[in-house]
Amino acid sequence: MLRTPAAIAGAALVTLMLVLAVIGPPIWGEAAARVDAGAILQGSSAAHPLGTDNLGRDLLARVLVASRYSLQLAIAAALIGAIAGIVLGALPSVLPLRAGRLVTGTVNALVAFPGLLLAMFTAVVAGLGARGAVLGIGAAIAPGFARLTQTLAASVARADYVAAARMLRVPRRRILARHVLPNIAEPLILNLTQALGGALLGLAGMSFLGLGVQPPDYDWGRLLFDGFGRIYIHPEVALGPAAAIALAGIGFNLLGDALARHAARTPAPSRAAEPRPRPVPDTEPEPGAVLDAAGLTVTFPGGVTPVREVSLTVRPGEIVGLVGESGSGKSLTAAAVGGLVPYPGTVHHERLRLCGEDMAGLSRERLGTSLAMVFQDPMASLNPALKIGGQLAEVAVVHQNATRDEARRRAVDRLGHVGLPEPGKQAGRHPHQLSGGMRQRAVIAMGLMGNPKLIIADEPTTALDVTVQRQILRLLRDVVDESGAGALFISHDIAVVGELCDRVVVMYAGRVVEELPVDRLAKDAAHPYTQALIASLPDMDTDRSLPLASIPGRQPAPAEVGFGCAFAPRCPLATARCTTDRPPLEPHGHDHRVACWEVS
Repeated sequence: MLRTPAAIAGAALVTLMLVLAVIGPPIWGEAAARVDAGAILQGSSAAHPLGTDNLGRDLLARVLVASRYSLQLAIAAALIGAIAGIVLGALPSVLPLRAGRLVTGTVNALVAFPGLLLAMFTAVVAGLGARGAVLGIGAAIAPGFARLTQTLAASVARADYVAAARMLRVPRRRILARHVLPNIAEPLILNLTQALGGALLGLAGMSFLGLGVQPPDYDWGRLLFDGFGRIYIHPEVALGPAAAIALAGIGFNLLGDALARHAARTPAPSRAAEPRPRPVPDTEPEPGAVLDAAGLTVTFPGGVTPVREVSLTVRPGEIVGLVGESGSGKSLTAAAVGGLVPYPGTVHHERLRLCGEDMAGLSRERLGTSLAMVFQDPMASLNPALKIGGQLAEVAVVHQNATRDEARRRAVDRLGHVGLPEPGKQAGRHPHQLSGGMRQRAVIAMGLMGNPKLIIADEPTTALDVTVQRQILRLLRDVVDESGAGALFISHDIAVVGELCDRVVVMYAGRVVEELPVDRLAKDAAHPYTQALIASLPDMDTDRSLPLASIPGRQPAPAEVGFGCAFAPRCPLATARCTTDRPPLEPHGHDHRVACWEVS
């Protein structure tokens, strides 16, 4: 975590404040309380570096001693605000609709109310002093926590396991404590660190205004209030508490930011954690390849690695099929290539090149015209509020600096190129006015608005009927043949891949287990998983009196993958070695690679 100057500074400042809170009162407590009638209201001197107060007490000692009380009050206020906010924000996810709306409205009203006024109002109602100030700052912090909790809990509340718990009539408080809060705890804990800094500053402000700590007690804000009247004569008397407040607040905020960034990009260790990817790629760069990826790995916090050291190439004019069961990492591999892995996922690779250039160095304009992506659901790619032609034209305007008229003409031309009837008329329609096949053609046309060298098609025909599927597949083949671009076609249907693609890459549990030309798929497939996929595909000669062939067991979740071959528990050829050692992806004849210990 401590890899940046800001993180180091934040950790150092917080550590310093905590150390002062522990050792301050025992070491400097006597000096802070000692009254000296001969040193009243003095300025800076060798004996008193920050001067003295109206009773001759040393201000430096009082600032150091006040560290403990100031931090205690800040921690109490932050915890009160966090607990109240979390409870308030999580309630709408488990309450009935009307009650949930009432709580949501309350949260919205509190968020809109100025925090300082809310703190002052609460402090006045609760009574002047440290207790009122702590409650006031806690009340000011709570709406922010409530809004964050409400946003996080809303996504969890729609999960199937929450719906199942409701169906089973699990008590609401148990749903909240068992299903909702544990799944949103991490960002809330990180936010608490930053809230400590805000609470510290807020409490100092309350004491400075006379609404917080009252004599004879004192915190940094109270010391600042006492010294403010002398700031033009002896500014150092106010400098000490002001510096302590500022440094502590900055420290907690810097540390909170560092913790948040660290949690977002570093997965926690898991029992099935594997060694880091090899520093040297296991494949050499292929000259002329449109896509050249080696060691592509995608990780998420918690030790979840759904894509593991994937290496693949796509040549010009070639369609490479990426197949495997649902959850094998196909779509996430495509997202990693396109830079679309959702937060908080992180992508690591040993080599990732587009047309020989490192993709990390490509500009947005170059990437936007060289790479086209076609997704399974075209409605997820098209804005329902905008017309088709305008959305296609935006590509040329943003990435090619075309005028609106030029972009419009090119959009109509591309729509006609993909076989849409009356392309000028279709360009003036909204997505909901087109059929599913027409929308998918429009998305392909959007990708062709530039001059793509690589087309990534992520199950583009899954939601379409068989007739339209064939049309889209034929269109994709024609586009590749005509443009010379390479295509990565993702599907779980090995029969479709066998008809469309030139080469097939088989994935299982996030890894490539076999790669071979598609014309040798039926006879020369060597990996047991590939053979099982082919065997489970019925044809006209399949005996309908027998059950359909299937693969026993299930694919392991990303967090369950161990060191050996992930397919071993389902493989009839597995040996003891398969469960302990991961087989590398090695050549097995011309243009054929297999990852299996039992393939000779």
